Amino acid sequence: MARLVVYMALTAGGALLLAGCGIADSRSPVPEFMRAKASEPPPPEPAPDVKQLVRKNLDSVFIATSYPHNVQVSPPRHDLRGLGWTACVRADLTSATGKPLGVQTYRVTIDGGVIFDRRRIEPDDNCASESFEPI
Repeated sequence: MARLVVYMALTAGGALLLAGCGIADSRSPVPEFMRAKASEPPPPEPAPDVKQLVRKNLDSVFIATSYPHNVQVSPPRHDLRGLGWTACVRADLTSATGKPLGVQTYRVTIDGGVIFDRRRIEPDDNCASESFEPI
């Protein structure tokens, strides 16, 4: 019986020692050769065709009842807060009562070739200095 307890203790101790021999992550305080290699960041996606995206998904940028016309887009820029792209989109819009609202500008965020966010521009946005092209 004592022999069985000793074998079990030795087996458990050996298993614990071997478990500590795994590869450490890239920020561990162990020698370089024992660390796991840091993963490479994903490559940036190619610049999207903003004109085509906005043309196909006009309802995701503007409300359909606002009857957007003279739609123009800016060239895409890398999103500083992520891996996607941003672009400015502006158009002449009409209110729900039929009165003209004038030119309204939105910033769209594109990721994976899909417009997934749009918001009205703010004073700190650089859309005023962008060059626009009609779609």
